[in-house]
Amino acid sequence: MTFSDTEARRFVVAITGASGAVFGIRALEMMRELPGVETHLILTKNGRATVGHETDLTVAEVRALADVVHSDGDLGSAVSSGSFRTEGMLVAPCSVKTLSGIANSFDDSLAVRAADVTLKERRRLILLLRETPLHAGHLRLMNEVTSAGAIVMPPVPAFYIRPTSIADLVDHTVGRALDLLGLPAAELRRWSGDRSVPAGDSINRTGRGES
Repeated sequence: MTFSDTEARRFVVAITGASGAVFGIRALEMMRELPGVETHLILTKNGRATVGHETDLTVAEVRALADVVHSDGDLGSAVSSGSFRTEGMLVAPCSVKTLSGIANSFDDSLAVRAADVTLKERRRLILLLRETPLHAGHLRLMNEVTSAGAIVMPPVPAFYIRPTSIADLVDHTVGRALDLLGLPAAELRRWSGDRSVPAGDSINRTGRGES
């Protein structure tokens, strides 16, 4: 999708009821720092409950991080239509219920409808699915949304960055998600090759040094 130089780059962020509200919150914070980016937040009922359980922020404070806030029950909202131009959508965290709704095009909420619109308009949809362990039904749903064009990105921690805090892990995960949306992520520490192996040590196919 091509936008004019003066038009804001719009992105939808949905925070659903799965554990990990911090991922959506941090995404809003990072995107707020990017010039020319306009965020549209959908905070579901269960997402609001999770914010209260898992963070010290109020729902009002989370809503204030976005440029525009849409009610999850408002299916007449701008983001429910493909004619409203956006560049993509991030669902962080994505509950299995939301995943199921997207996979089956069961558009009974704005979060699912906006994701469905994102797919039908061939825009980028990133789902930070928070569930483990997984059974065959979960895997089937993940396969279906992937076939439709979504990217399923479970927030798996990257330990090669040598994290010293949970914040390090969250920032890296959110940075990777923004990467997939085509947005710059200053907090993202990128892998640039294994330089820690002493000279003369062999490397096996997994990239680990052999003792």
